[in-house]
Amino acid sequence: MASILEKLNEWDTWLFLKINTKWTSPFWDNLFPFLRDKFVSFPLYLFLLLFVFINFGWKAWKWLLMVVVTIILSDQFSSSFMKYFFNRVRPCNEPSLADQIRILVNYVPQSPSFTSSHAVNHFALATFFFKTLKPYFGNWAYLLFLWAGMVAYGQVYVGVHYPGDILGGALVGGLIGWFTSFIFNKKIGMPTKVENGRLVIDN
Repeated sequence: MASILEKLNEWDTWLFLKINTKWTSPFWDNLFPFLRDKFVSFPLYLFLLLFVFINFGWKAWKWLLMVVVTIILSDQFSSSFMKYFFNRVRPCNEPSLADQIRILVNYVPQSPSFTSSHAVNHFALATFFFKTLKPYFGNWAYLLFLWAGMVAYGQVYVGVHYPGDILGGALVGGLIGWFTSFIFNKKIGMPTKVENGRLVIDN
């Protein structure tokens, strides 16, 4: 078992070094540090909130409550449990990698590495929004996962997470988003009928 974990860690480190030091460009060097800023995602999430409340009014307060629950569950499960259960050292704090990697952020996090809270949080929200809003956005809703993936990939690119932290975070976040959206859709739900491109609100 130990040898399997060691081999997985070797592959994870190899892929991290490829992403962080080889598969790079000046454009990505500027883009990914920008994308990982929490305020950059704000316009997207604000748009979704406005969309829901413009179309559904205050009937959507339960949906908003579940968004908050999703954020709290994903953030706390990653930051307060997963990180300290596995207690994995971030690549940016790993002495053996100090002379091999690039760190593209001004602040180097000191918390453990697995799982990436950026990945958990963004994939939890992407999954919740996808499962509850896809009837209104159609295939455009898949772009939510593209956005979450870009933010998550950026954590590796800038040097603060291993790819395994991202994959684990995406899985955990996806499960949390699926869980909260399942409860919402099963117990509460939102209007799903669309006529002539316009939402039809069920009373």
